[in-house]
Amino acid sequence: MNFLNKIPGPFLVFLGACTLSFGGLLVKSFEGANLWQILFWRSAFFSIVVLFFLIINYKKNFFLSIYKVGLPGTFGGIVLSCGYAGYVFAMYNTTVANANFIIQTQTIFLAIFGYIFLKEQISKLTLASIFLAFGGIFIMLGGSLTSGQMIGNIAAFIMPISFAVLILTVRKYPSIDMVPLQLIAGIGALIIGYLFSKTIIISTHDIFLGFVAGFFQVGLGFIFITIGAKTTPSAIVGIIMLTEAILGPLWAWLFINETPPLVVLLGGSIVLLAVLLQFFNLKIVK
Repeated sequence: MNFLNKIPGPFLVFLGACTLSFGGLLVKSFEGANLWQILFWRSAFFSIVVLFFLIINYKKNFFLSIYKVGLPGTFGGIVLSCGYAGYVFAMYNTTVANANFIIQTQTIFLAIFGYIFLKEQISKLTLASIFLAFGGIFIMLGGSLTSGQMIGNIAAFIMPISFAVLILTVRKYPSIDMVPLQLIAGIGALIIGYLFSKTIIISTHDIFLGFVAGFFQVGLGFIFITIGAKTTPSAIVGIIMLTEAILGPLWAWLFINETPPLVVLLGGSIVLLAVLLQFFNLKIVK
């Protein structure tokens, strides 16, 4: 699958964002599984797809590829596993729109952390896009947060922090393939789900959804993002990832009748504009 390295990084990140956007819809579609069972099965199938990817890609050097990520990759994987747990918890305890928009605070984490730790300069266009995007998110969240959803809203912030750690790790060590980091994250999230589940036995329907969520939605999504981020500056990754905030609530609206209010649609349009503006800045990506 080395052909993925030939695809422009920003486009791979965009594909990853589109794939990840189905997460809320899938979590809300489980029939009887609780959030920890969802996390377990989602992580199990996610780990399998990453395992297959690494075996196909590295063959006899499979274990060497894991060893090469070193302590930074291991740390990033552990942090990301907490992010996966926070994501499922948030989607289970608040609306898809709220969770998706809170998760997009990753943009500010990426830009600031990238500037502090990687000395990546933030262009005027990127800075304008960040402010524009967060203005849209502020509009979308205004008046939508309720005390009953507060726990889910707070948990949603774990994901953008862990995502920022992932992207910074990939950007800090561009010569090292950090896809094995995803295997560490998947196994870590699987363990968390198992420890908090009284039983992992769920219906066939829910196991199938776990397969779709883990294998396709999270598996392919984060493989695309991990590879694409190697050649895409942190701030630009964050802006492109805002696409997830638009599509996630849209799928929930179309398929499970979770209707977003007018302010969500207005704010979403502003976020989309920020994403489109950022494509004018892609000439700086080599």
